[in-house]
Amino acid sequence: MPSLNTFHGRAFYADQFGRLFRKNKASLVVVQGRRRIGKSAFVAHCGEKYADHFLKFEGLGPREGGGLTSQLTAFAKQLAAQTKLPRMTLESWPQAFQIMATALPNSGKVVLLLDEISWMAAGDRDFAGHLKIAWDNLFSLRKNLVVVICGSVSSWIEENLLKSTGFVGRTSWVFTLPPMPLPECIPFWRGKAARIPVLEKIKTLAVTGGVPRYLEEIDPSQTAEQNIHRLCFDAGGLLFREFDDLFSSVFNRRADRYRSICQALSGPARTVTELSKILDIGRGGIVTEALTELESGGFITTDLPFSPLGGTEKRIAKYRLSDNYVRFYLRYVEPEKKRIDSGLYRKRALETLPQWDSIMGLQFENLVLSNRDSLLRHTDLANTPILNAGPYFQGKTLRTEACQIDMLLRTKKSLYVVEIKLRDKIPASCITDVQEKIRRLKLPKGTPCRTVLVYHGELDASIPDEDFFDYLVPFERLFEA
Repeated sequence: MPSLNTFHGRAFYADQFGRLFRKNKASLVVVQGRRRIGKSAFVAHCGEKYADHFLKFEGLGPREGGGLTSQLTAFAKQLAAQTKLPRMTLESWPQAFQIMATALPNSGKVVLLLDEISWMAAGDRDFAGHLKIAWDNLFSLRKNLVVVICGSVSSWIEENLLKSTGFVGRTSWVFTLPPMPLPECIPFWRGKAARIPVLEKIKTLAVTGGVPRYLEEIDPSQTAEQNIHRLCFDAGGLLFREFDDLFSSVFNRRADRYRSICQALSGPARTVTELSKILDIGRGGIVTEALTELESGGFITTDLPFSPLGGTEKRIAKYRLSDNYVRFYLRYVEPEKKRIDSGLYRKRALETLPQWDSIMGLQFENLVLSNRDSLLRHTDLANTPILNAGPYFQGKTLRTEACQIDMLLRTKKSLYVVEIKLRDKIPASCITDVQEKIRRLKLPKGTPCRTVLVYHGELDASIPDEDFFDYLVPFERLFEA
């Protein structure tokens, strides 16, 4: 169990977790999120902070010959290690749940984590049903008990738990643990954080995103480039080996297909039709199902179309690769795996990588889009209801011109056009670029439209002087708690 003084962040979610013990009955909680995002560590932290007892049971990872017997054997071993029960042979999940329920502490607050639940269910198609019966007849009857179901394979959880009629009305809380917000990333640079330049932090986050397991590998005494080379361009580095393990453990036999989809999304966002054309497969259930699973796994994001003036529009959704590590790996690591294995890539300067500036721009946009709450605080919108938010795209028709906006925010009274720029020098032309985008929106006269520039780099002196942008937000402000 992690020590409290080494765990940071997730304060909002931890507070919500603590509230579960204010009830006079048991709670069933489902935690989802990308693999390596820290789901288990978060639950363990809450178990230590709010409960008197914390027990964790984890399913065995996918492997040849793994099935019901292997899972029950592993469960029995973990049960004996955490309770006073001897090691025993378990024959079924109903038996296992019955024995575990009798072994739980009789007093105090208890957190019980069933981790990697889809792996635990391997070999038993009725596992979810057995778990439902155990909840109804054993666990739900106890006070001061929180049972947490956790797993990286979100599709299994959705299909067998969240969409199952058997679990309707039984879950107290279902949530997805997101990447660490920018303010919560700062402690990973430890005491040196204040002395590390913002661009160094941006480069590191362009590869790791807000994934805690990757951020833990940062060596603050090294430059961002040194860290990236050590993690990605060395055959022994964590992020050199991570992708295959990540996709095979989450998607199993579908890993190659899903990698192809992510590869197709490693540039601009695309529609289902565009993806089907690139991948040369029919636009049907296969692509749609894959996109749904990739999104529930935390790798891509659906950017839904919306009207700047309210209501709906008949435009097609686009899919964006929102996981910075996956894009970096597919763009720069996978194509050079043989050379990296041979030790020939260690001295390659990042700025010399193909399309480095454009890819960094996409990674930078992801960081801003995934930290919208931090941005709202710096645009006086923290307490204003946001009706729509996200990248905006408008195709060319007989009546409209093509238009793409990095982020469009709509409140009840106003529109906010957000431009996101990462350059050594931000040119004055960004003003005319945004003016043209607003013109193409063809808003009714008098529609309030405010402008925001989120940037890192040196602003052209004329940008503040022109007084065009209502808000100039340096990226470093998003790191502020």
